[in-house]
Amino acid sequence: MTARKDIEHVTQRIRERSKPAREAYLARIADAASKTANRAVLSCGNLAHGFAVCSPSDKAALAGDRVPNLGIITSYNDMLSAHQPFETYPQLIKQAAREAGGVAQVAGGVPAMCDGVTQGQPGMELSLFSRDVIAMATAVGLSHNMFDAAVYLGVCDKIVPGLVIGALTFGHLPAVFIPAGPMTSGLPNDEKAKVRQLYAEGKVGRAELLEAEAKSYHGPGTCTFYGTANSNQMLMEIMGLHTPGSSFVNPGTPLRDALTKEAAKRALAITQLGNAYTPVGRMIDERSVVNGVVGLHATGGSTNHTIHLIAMAAAAGIQLTWQDISDLSDMVPLLARVYPNGLADVNHFNAAGGMGFLIRELIGAGLVHDDVGTIWGEGLAHYTVEATLGADGSVVRRPAPAISHDEKVLAPVAKAFQPTGGLKVLSGNLGKAIIKTSAVKPEKRLIEAPAIVFDSQQALNDAFKAGELDRDFIAIVRFQGPRANGMPELHKLTTVLGVLQDRGRKVALVTDGRMSGASGKVPAAIHVTPEALDGGVIGKVRTGDVMRLDADAGTLEVLVPAAELEARRAEFLDLSANGHGFGRELFEGFRALATRADQGATAFAA
Repeated sequence: MTARKDIEHVTQRIRERSKPAREAYLARIADAASKTANRAVLSCGNLAHGFAVCSPSDKAALAGDRVPNLGIITSYNDMLSAHQPFETYPQLIKQAAREAGGVAQVAGGVPAMCDGVTQGQPGMELSLFSRDVIAMATAVGLSHNMFDAAVYLGVCDKIVPGLVIGALTFGHLPAVFIPAGPMTSGLPNDEKAKVRQLYAEGKVGRAELLEAEAKSYHGPGTCTFYGTANSNQMLMEIMGLHTPGSSFVNPGTPLRDALTKEAAKRALAITQLGNAYTPVGRMIDERSVVNGVVGLHATGGSTNHTIHLIAMAAAAGIQLTWQDISDLSDMVPLLARVYPNGLADVNHFNAAGGMGFLIRELIGAGLVHDDVGTIWGEGLAHYTVEATLGADGSVVRRPAPAISHDEKVLAPVAKAFQPTGGLKVLSGNLGKAIIKTSAVKPEKRLIEAPAIVFDSQQALNDAFKAGELDRDFIAIVRFQGPRANGMPELHKLTTVLGVLQDRGRKVALVTDGRMSGASGKVPAAIHVTPEALDGGVIGKVRTGDVMRLDADAGTLEVLVPAAELEARRAEFLDLSANGHGFGRELFEGFRALATRADQGATAFAA
């Protein structure tokens, strides 16, 4: 089934805009394909180094240049709950490769930081640009030109976008992404949020807060709320980079291991040495990117992907814009209610029908392109399934359920939770911003109130503790953009502003920084661009100025006469203290080169 005309119109617009960059990209990967997947281009010394530690049988296979070699790029560490399961994956992948008549080697590791650990800490200022470091580390691992395909082990926030950018830079190689799955359900996310608010109000102590957090984040796998990490997994499946039905299977299960081995074998099956060559740079095209955006809207996914998807697409010569994302939001209904957009977690989403049900609904309504390439073959319809474990230990797929098992969590298109997607672009005299509406009640989406200006999230938290914020206001938190301090997430503000809103106050946030992918019920205009450090109008707002934020109308304004606003000088802040400590000095070059948020906030040249 083809996509609806309005979806196709946006896709064609992207295609036409991207044509020069896309054609140049495709020419580059075609040239690379002619010079790789052939270890004969390596000297004997090169090759000897490349297989020095392999077994005799693997050495013989690689020396003969007739056996595919699979590169493993891993983001394993045992500090991220979602990445700890990757410790055992390389051996599973190597075993699967041998069973398939191939070889697999760990090509390299990439850094993987946990935003949950660094929220509100100086280390969070490294987070966004860790994405670009991960892309560069991926390139280092694959630069040895030993590989016919690659598998990518990653789950969380910046790691998957960085791996995708790296994979597309080596777009002549097939790429298969292998997830670890979500942890089992723990303390419900809404109960955890209540304890956080009680702690912020001084009604419970640190011991009670730590107990609640530990019951919520309690074992291997992704955090179970629908933040950036789980939005990543949704994207990898709907864009055809996962094997069908593999995104939300819990770690440490026989099915998870079977899916991992199957993914390795699939990567070997689609190399240039066989008949199903599927280079990722050709496979991922404008239709794939649009499908990813549609999935993001349909599930109420992370705001962070309004930055990441632009950077990911650009790595394949595709020019995605905020306007494209906003226009698609107007076309795509919200079909999932997963915390913070509801009370359920991703395990409940998967049990209700998961990705197979969601994709089938989107195909049936003409909201996605079915005629796309995937690692499983042509057509997104391959993904309208759920994966189970067969009696012999292999993966067996069956059609996704015909009806949702819980329509309060996962709805059919005919019973969508709202007619539009969860993300929207705001425009006005401050520039442009992003807002997540799927978790904000309709009556909270319009607010007109005086501004209170802060230059850090700590300053806002201090004002709250001092009792200075028990009123209606719009918080302006500036100098948080990519060039200022690396655009850290301002997740600590979610709790404080949530407390004030629950007290009946009308509050909102406007910032050139980011919020967590799990931010929710308080209206937040984020990623304001141009940022304050670049002289953006957000730097001209003064405490007491009346602001108006209308999420439904898509407007963001400071209600100051144009002449007065023009005459004001944008304020600047001494940010030298943010330039060192916790490795921040090593990221100075990234901040200096960073593009605007609506251009992907990347240090790489367009």
